[in-house]
Amino acid sequence: MSDASSSYYFLDEARAGKAGLPSFVHEGTATGDVRAARADFPALHQRVNGHPLAWFDNGATTQKPRVVLEAMTRFYERDNSNVHRGAHTLAARATDAYEDARATVARLLGASSPQEIVFVRGTTEGVNLLANTLGRSRVGAGDEIVLTTLEHHANIVPWQLLAQSVGARLRPVPVDDSGQVQLDAYAALLTERTKIVALSHVSNALGTVLPVDSMIAMAKARGISVVVDGAQAVAHLPVDVTALGADFYVFSGHKIFGPTGIGAVYGRRDLLAELPPWQGGGSMIRDVTFEHTTFSGPPARFEAGTPSIGDAVGLGAALRYVLALGLPAIAAREDRLARLLTDVLSDIPRVRLIGTAAHKVAVASFVVEGMRTDDIGRVLDEHGIAVRSGHHCAQPALRRFGVESSVRASLAFYNTEDEIHRLGAVLRRMMRTDDVKHWGATVKKGDLSSSA
Repeated sequence: MSDASSSYYFLDEARAGKAGLPSFVHEGTATGDVRAARADFPALHQRVNGHPLAWFDNGATTQKPRVVLEAMTRFYERDNSNVHRGAHTLAARATDAYEDARATVARLLGASSPQEIVFVRGTTEGVNLLANTLGRSRVGAGDEIVLTTLEHHANIVPWQLLAQSVGARLRPVPVDDSGQVQLDAYAALLTERTKIVALSHVSNALGTVLPVDSMIAMAKARGISVVVDGAQAVAHLPVDVTALGADFYVFSGHKIFGPTGIGAVYGRRDLLAELPPWQGGGSMIRDVTFEHTTFSGPPARFEAGTPSIGDAVGLGAALRYVLALGLPAIAAREDRLARLLTDVLSDIPRVRLIGTAAHKVAVASFVVEGMRTDDIGRVLDEHGIAVRSGHHCAQPALRRFGVESSVRASLAFYNTEDEIHRLGAVLRRMMRTDDVKHWGATVKKGDLSSSA
């Protein structure tokens, strides 16, 4: 750090002491006392429609701990400046904070160097970056890109646009009735025509944890480049990109308790060095004339213009928070919540769970016979329970199970057993109303009351 006043960014927890760490770490409950953890999230302590908020829409975005909000506020109050330029103190502080955040991302992912981390706006921009650099340098007419049926649209559409522009083809891996990929079918799709495999680590619609280690190894044995969408994994599971052997790994900050508008692409250093720029502008050049431009090496080559510095600072704070809690502790906590959520929903008449793979994160996607998913979401909201209803930007995945939309309850470690029972109680009361077929049109606000 260039100045002691910037020490609140806490790249090194040992140096920073207790400041900036979760409250349950202060109290010595490193296994994750959920009540202490909840105290760190201001948004969780509100009432919606007269009921305590139960935030079950973590798959869309997570709430932010106070340390993230405070880190971003302090940055804009004291250190606001552009990075990698300027000889003044604030520029040095801003650059230190920005690069500290990059080093924290590298630590989270197990990258060998911060230089393997490229900041982007999120997973969508990261996949587009790779489709337009890796894809355009590797994929041509007659080639194939292998995806899975479970992919988010952000890991389908960029590759589809690439394939259409060069005459290539997308090949989706089928999934079984539980929502797990069929490895035999995947192996059969890997041929000499396959140039890229792009797969989710965790399905956002179903919560399925894909066997990415096996899938990466199978692709690498054939010399195929692998891109992993980790948006739904990084907040729930320990990730080690070096151990996985992934060529590229992408995630969004707002899925892991950080701000929106920031994310990261991990790329093996040797591979990043081979890729051409995606966007042109300041910060990504070494020399410019009207005849020729010499580009910087990675990661600067892929970060044209002024980056989202304050959001990077917030992301760094969020990741240090998660690392202080410990992803193994988070995974254990969420596994218990997931089992309870599955049990509660399975015990309700007419509820059909979509996706029952043995290895899942704490996500339950379901439909109810005779009820529209948006109606279910609306009435749950009337009781302070926030879920997602719709296609979850994963239409091929849902259509595999014969539905166009579902209700998705996606949990984080700060959710509670009581909140899950509240969800079950409201759904059961909905089951007891008359005229189920036209339920959404007949039940009015206030007809149901929460038993919580």
